[in-house]
Amino acid sequence: MKTYLILAWRNCWRNRRRTWITISAIAFAVLLSILMQSLNRGSHDLLVENMARYSTGYLQIRDVRFEDDPSPDNAFEYGDAIEKEVLAMHPDVRMVIPRIQTFMLAADDEGTKGALVMGVDPEREQVLNGLMDQLVEGRFFSWKDGGSGIEPSEAVVSAGLAERMELAPGDTLALIGQGRFGMSASGLFVVSGIVKLPVVEMDRQTVYLSLPQARYLLSAEEHVTSLLLLPRHKRDTDDIAQTVRTKLAGTELTVATWEELMPDLLEFIKFDMAGSYVLSVILYVVIGFGFFGTVLTLTLERRREFGVLLSVGLKRRLLSLIIFLETLMVSVTGVLIGWLLTTGVLLYFVQNPIQLTGDLAESIMDYGWEPILPVSLDPGMFLSQGLIVFFLAVGISLYPMAKIARLKIIEASRS
Repeated sequence: MKTYLILAWRNCWRNRRRTWITISAIAFAVLLSILMQSLNRGSHDLLVENMARYSTGYLQIRDVRFEDDPSPDNAFEYGDAIEKEVLAMHPDVRMVIPRIQTFMLAADDEGTKGALVMGVDPEREQVLNGLMDQLVEGRFFSWKDGGSGIEPSEAVVSAGLAERMELAPGDTLALIGQGRFGMSASGLFVVSGIVKLPVVEMDRQTVYLSLPQARYLLSAEEHVTSLLLLPRHKRDTDDIAQTVRTKLAGTELTVATWEELMPDLLEFIKFDMAGSYVLSVILYVVIGFGFFGTVLTLTLERRREFGVLLSVGLKRRLLSLIIFLETLMVSVTGVLIGWLLTTGVLLYFVQNPIQLTGDLAESIMDYGWEPILPVSLDPGMFLSQGLIVFFLAVGISLYPMAKIARLKIIEASRS
């Protein structure tokens, strides 16, 4: 076998220019295809990660009626005993993050805007999503487990909402809405800080209150609308969900994963990825025809050589094996060079993500995306492109192998 590998390798470099052109075309196809998929996956992964960390959580326990009627009426009791019970349900649950949320009107001297009001424990949110690190002005309200949390009445406002309402730290914000079971909910809050949220839709409308303050405002003492479960590893999400769902059977609570909480987003991602796959197919079809043209020319040029080799006793299957190895070697070399180039390009963009500006950035933000193009380093992309080129090479090598199988030795030797 070693002899055939050496023969195949030497044959590849009998025409160096043609070989390098073919290798370059394959490397370029691998580079472009992986880069397109990496940009798509990077953007999707960032969007999903931000939505999971700031909005839905990776796992969420809530009342079974909350999905159809997301109001404080469908909140459930929560305290230290329940938290211990939830933590004991699965060893891979790292932390429980309580939240209470509802939609209210946010008003100032100039007018009113719709707002998503979230009562949170800032220290636990910091572990989940680094919320306090997103502070751009002022400070976060100070509240710890065990404190009253009622005074002073402070709120942290998202940067988008603050811009729309022209708010700054120290300004007063009025929240007006409906609390639990039809109770009137209204209060005045001093804006203590402003946070810049990476989820554009949330950044335009979110007001954070301390959990006790939000409970008091909504007449929902000792209640929350959701418990977010932080897994030790994201890969454990489905396993934890299955276990918790079993233990919650027969109660009015249910657990949902982030995939179940964001079905529309996942459908959009699948649709968007389909476009990337179509472009990759078109790219490989073009490269495949170019590669086939090279192999076709090579086969016709070496017809007499094949006839002479067969006439001196070389078996057809061994000659076919050598031609297959030639095709495979050119393909593998192109893929390896493509992988090296792609790795360098992606590592650069990991450190320096592409920042979008101007009208394009505004258009991207209108869809709820951050105006940056991050990249993904998922090893699956590299493996999939290598397999595609391998099967492409196998398919193309069938042509010279078929020619060799039907080759007439005398005619080929005289050609």
